[in-house]
Amino acid sequence: MLLSLNWLREFVPYEGPVDTLADRLTMLGLEVEGVSRPFAACADVVVGKVLTREQHPDADKLSVCSVDVGQGEPLQIVCGAANVAAGQFVPVATIGTKLPGGLVIKKSKLRGVESCGMICSESELGLAEKSEGILALEGAPVPGKTLAEAFGLDDVVLEIGITPNRADCLSILGLARETAMAFGLPLSMPKVRLEEHGPDASSLVRVDIQDPSGCPVYRARIIQGVEIKPSPAWMRWRLAAMGQRPLNNIVDVTNYVMLELGQPLHAFDRSLLAGDVIEVRRARDGQRFTTLDGQERTLTARDLLICDQAKAVALAGVMGGENSEINDRSTDVLLECAVFDPATIRKTGRRLGLSSESSYRYERGVDQPASLFAMNRAAALMAAHSDGRVLPGVASHEPRPWKAPALSFRPAKAAALLGIELTGEFCRKTLQGLGCEVEARSSEAWSVVPPPARLDLEREVDLVEEVARVYGMDRIPAVMPRMAKSLDVQDALGAEVPFLRRLRDWAVGAGLRETVNYSFVGQHELDLLGLPGEGRVPVANPLSEDQNVMRPSLAPGLLKSVRHNLNQGNAALRLFEIAKIFVADKASETTVRETDHLAIALHGARFGGFPWPEEKADYSDLKGLVEHLLGSLGLHGARFARKADHSWLSPCVEVSLEGRTLGVLGRVLPDVAASFEARADLWLAELDAQALMRRHQRRAVRHAALPKFPPSRRDVTLVTPAGLSVAELLKAALDARPAILEDVAVHDLFEPKGAVEKNVTLRATYRHAERTLTDKDVDKAHQALCAALGKALPVRLQQ
Repeated sequence: MLLSLNWLREFVPYEGPVDTLADRLTMLGLEVEGVSRPFAACADVVVGKVLTREQHPDADKLSVCSVDVGQGEPLQIVCGAANVAAGQFVPVATIGTKLPGGLVIKKSKLRGVESCGMICSESELGLAEKSEGILALEGAPVPGKTLAEAFGLDDVVLEIGITPNRADCLSILGLARETAMAFGLPLSMPKVRLEEHGPDASSLVRVDIQDPSGCPVYRARIIQGVEIKPSPAWMRWRLAAMGQRPLNNIVDVTNYVMLELGQPLHAFDRSLLAGDVIEVRRARDGQRFTTLDGQERTLTARDLLICDQAKAVALAGVMGGENSEINDRSTDVLLECAVFDPATIRKTGRRLGLSSESSYRYERGVDQPASLFAMNRAAALMAAHSDGRVLPGVASHEPRPWKAPALSFRPAKAAALLGIELTGEFCRKTLQGLGCEVEARSSEAWSVVPPPARLDLEREVDLVEEVARVYGMDRIPAVMPRMAKSLDVQDALGAEVPFLRRLRDWAVGAGLRETVNYSFVGQHELDLLGLPGEGRVPVANPLSEDQNVMRPSLAPGLLKSVRHNLNQGNAALRLFEIAKIFVADKASETTVRETDHLAIALHGARFGGFPWPEEKADYSDLKGLVEHLLGSLGLHGARFARKADHSWLSPCVEVSLEGRTLGVLGRVLPDVAASFEARADLWLAELDAQALMRRHQRRAVRHAALPKFPPSRRDVTLVTPAGLSVAELLKAALDARPAILEDVAVHDLFEPKGAVEKNVTLRATYRHAERTLTDKDVDKAHQALCAALGKALPVRLQQ
């Protein structure tokens, strides 16, 4: 937001230094990002009066002028503009003056006639993009005065960064309120001199709002008999200082009042409107509409339109239509002043990639009660500068009148939150200075009604923030908070962070590479994985269709990471991600349950780029990683069982511990993997990190002395049915554990292709805690183990 100091002084009698104003506004939360003088380049241009104009003796299109610039003898200046005339007051660049374009004026001869200066046009002074002829100044300024002195072009403009919640500061009036409050100055509103003549406008036009949620109020006035011409110079120059391009006296007034009061306005050519009804309604899906910039837009049923009886004439709050814009032949104007739902305007603007000064303000909210004053101010200015007349009455429809909220405020609570001493008088003076109505129901609690411009004041804490802002955030001392909790007591919530760090350290140590993905995914990706529609959390205002729902699983994001790596030529992948998933839950305070998950993806070569035999990663690699993780957390006895009905894994194995599911692992379905451009089997595991943490915290830690005596190992090869799992074999071995059996593990596995049997080699480790084992001890225990396996399972020893 740009703030003209000269314009500000029309509201507030501030005469202090610019730096003081900039510092105070910054400390109030309105950061001043820069200070500029927009007309500094023409500071040396002076006012001149054309005394005589004569035809150049040797050129039909040149004039020889005698110009008084307040320096004694008049200057002789040769001018090529057709509109120069004796008696005019004009801007003159004397010899040595440097113009905005870089041109330095020198004494010269034009067709043999000496010229000692230059009579300037608006474009040459940098006051307009283009202009025809020289600039004839209004009034009777004193020759010799600088243009800046005579017409207030010594303006200083502050560039202020406005946070999204401070929509009230997107106007000169809003910033003037802050200045008046900060320096204890009176605030003056612009005077509206509105003269009305003719029939009542409300009898000529009817307003029909069909969507009150999108438009709580719509008003219109009629100005007849206008003449379209350039705005007065003071208005054009003020708009230029504020970064606006002047167009004509009607459009410029709408921009001027928007910058001055913060209320966007739009002017229609009434002769181009069909019928006597203005409708505010939603568009049809696929409806096309051409905006003022000449672009045809395709609309949806979420977009809000302003329509006459035959057609749409404006995209509400965003941009007017090409079919009803003000043009050089316009004589009657219908002036629109409305309030629109910020979310509706924001969604339309983002979807169409269309932004305007009006939509920027509507997206943040405008002052509904003050909109009538802004419309009357604009109507009066239009009539004054276009020779038109304002019809009495206002065509309006307000299905949702403004209702001011009543907030509770406790001075003691404010002092406690801020940690400073605050007097009740300071709090009252501050809130009243902000425009709030304060009623003390008791000494402890007040009722505060914020002004309608302050849409950001919704709760008591917002009022506390205002008090702190005015008191001065820089004046609040920095004090370390008192720690009431003993450091000896473990914080249950604080345990999550170190546990997730431990998972991350394990994954990196296991040779996995971390990926970080967005929390948003697309509905089509979840459909591709066959994830259920229940429980999905849609994003209210998505950046794109590919990010319109919160992820209920880490799989979609991890699979996209796989695709990205494959497209970059990296085929040997060992990836992991630790992040939250989101599932709708009405029992939750936020209606969404968030859970930390760990996901692992394997693809391509088992050993990466090492010069070893090219082996592909498979289920054993993935299961080995999961088992290693559980072992590192001290979680033993996990059960791995086939799960037949998984939507995107086949085969799928469910991991559980003590009857509680920890997650799943398996091979991604070939068609799903192919959609993510996988070129080999893609293996993926997803585990519930919080379930792992709970079981890790409950584990029983047992300590034992290190063994003193050496182990003795024996191998046994068993012929088993092809369908018998290794897990069943290991379980049977541990169930029949002889007294000196310390451990048993799979040492080798041979599965002939197409055979009904397979060979499994087990390695048993024997050890005694108090003595060294003899061969006889080990042989006896080993024979007992083999016999127990033969009894418990359909297996036999290999001969």
